[in-house]
Amino acid sequence: MAQPLMPHATASWLVDNTALSFEQIADFCGLHILEVQAIADDTAGTRLTGRDPVRAHELTMDEIEKGQANPDYRLKMTKGPEQVRRTKGPRYTPVSKRQDKPDGIAWIIRNHPEISDGTISTLIGTTRSTIQAIRERTHWNIANIVPKDPVTLGLTTQRELDAAVAKAAKASGVEAAPTDHRLEGDREALIEQLRAERQQAARDAEAAGEEANDLGFEDPFKH
Repeated sequence: MAQPLMPHATASWLVDNTALSFEQIADFCGLHILEVQAIADDTAGTRLTGRDPVRAHELTMDEIEKGQANPDYRLKMTKGPEQVRRTKGPRYTPVSKRQDKPDGIAWIIRNHPEISDGTISTLIGTTRSTIQAIRERTHWNIANIVPKDPVTLGLTTQRELDAAVAKAAKASGVEAAPTDHRLEGDREALIEQLRAERQQAARDAEAAGEEANDLGFEDPFKH
């Protein structure tokens, strides 16, 4: 079932301006009834500005009146909001990570020169002109760009990067480096090793204390 474009704001308006039940509002907005209760009680995380679904042409007053007259009536939306579909283009990158893009691009250029600008653009979500500027060291901030692994920066995934490297290597006739699986599971092994070392250190300290007592050394803090 279609839902209003801004369900929480719409629910807030319906709570304030109609006599519809919380259940009817929750059903229409696609929310849990407790969310509507929280909005009505002003206990929601933030105070919402109501959005009028009638003015938005998502609901008619006739539907609201039918709902107010019959608590079992389920409101019908006039039309659902138009879905905005993303067209082809560079991948979306959160604002907080956009400043890291040049570092990620520089890392790929340095470590995988066989990858094309088009592939880098898709991986990182950038433009060819930016990539070219970094290649030619004419980027406005080139002095501060430090090559960093784009996977570590969160700009792409290891699987996507590996696939791009393998595809580029195949296209250029270069044999891709074999994937090293030896490090898989090493994290757990390292944790176990560190735990064992701590336990051994504790045992050694305890043994040293017992040996000191056996030799007749008195604990200076005992009295």
